[in-house]
Amino acid sequence: MQVTRTIAVDDRHIEERFVRAPGPGGQNVNKVASAVELRFDAAASGLPDDVRGRLTALAGTRMTGDGVLVLHCHEHRTQKQNREAARERLLDLLRRAARKPRARRPTRPPAAAREERLDAKKRRSALKVRRGPVADD
Repeated sequence: MQVTRTIAVDDRHIEERFVRAPGPGGQNVNKVASAVELRFDAAASGLPDDVRGRLTALAGTRMTGDGVLVLHCHEHRTQKQNREAARERLLDLLRRAARKPRARRPTRPPAAAREERLDAKKRRSALKVRRGPVADD
């Protein structure tokens, strides 16, 4: 399974289990194991450290403590379609993890915007001061 030019996923690192699924299928779901539980061993896959770190962040709770990504797919009626959908999800996650995020360049607000913000604060402060107790004359 090819992801990008730099990252290739070997099928040896993918384990699939087929289980009974909720969802569409009527009585058939009680008899057939059409849902797929795909397990991808990211720790042993040979992914670069930065890609594996981004994959862990993207996966969230789907990543186990051992570095295994677990994807469940039961959106289709057939085992074959669920298997293809689970593999496509894995490829999508790996593509997104392989893309390096752009570095954020810090910016500063223009002087006019800072001045406007301070003026607004002064107006608001004056309004609140006027709400105070009335002095006896």
